[in-house]
Amino acid sequence: MITIIIIAITTLVSVLCFNGRLNGNKLLFNAYQVWHRNEWYRLLTSGIIHSGWGHLFFNMLTLYFFGRVVEQYFEAAFGVVLGDVLYMVLYVSALAVSSIGDLIKYRDNWNYNALGASGAVSAILFASILFAPKMGIYIYLIPIPVPGYIFAPLYLLYCWYMAKRNMDNIGHTAHFWGAVYGLLFPIVCKPDILCFCLSQFGI
Repeated sequence: MITIIIIAITTLVSVLCFNGRLNGNKLLFNAYQVWHRNEWYRLLTSGIIHSGWGHLFFNMLTLYFFGRVVEQYFEAAFGVVLGDVLYMVLYVSALAVSSIGDLIKYRDNWNYNALGASGAVSAILFASILFAPKMGIYIYLIPIPVPGYIFAPLYLLYCWYMAKRNMDNIGHTAHFWGAVYGLLFPIVCKPDILCFCLSQFGI
């Protein structure tokens, strides 16, 4: 249910920006304005707007499939009420945490902007891998699922490499830190979760 609410809010705000009813420039992540003008709200609002329908659809589709998995595991681990609260805290805080690297790097760059929920979605994806490391994940153009424990290190390596090269407009740094945060948050909340994960490999 929480996942559906997040998707609904994100879609509504993004669409309002698409048709000009909301000014997306006031919501997107601009490192200079966050750092020098204390517009810290941008760390959160940038995650509920998107650059276009494709960007919105891909993020929300990924969140729909993996968010429901994480919701169920959180409810099983913490109880329904606390599980839902912690799931929401994970998602919302991941919006901010995933942007900290770019905030520090581009804090003096007036022209650096970013938007989209990708950092938080990466956190949810990796939280699902933590709970179900053998779960198959389909990658674009690859017809067979890749186990989560194989996908995770490859994805982190890819994000690190692409962020270092800085050849496109994709927020690879946000993806990287969002993914790391998604692994750490559940363990910090309940260390036994790591034991549960390792037990699936007979450790």
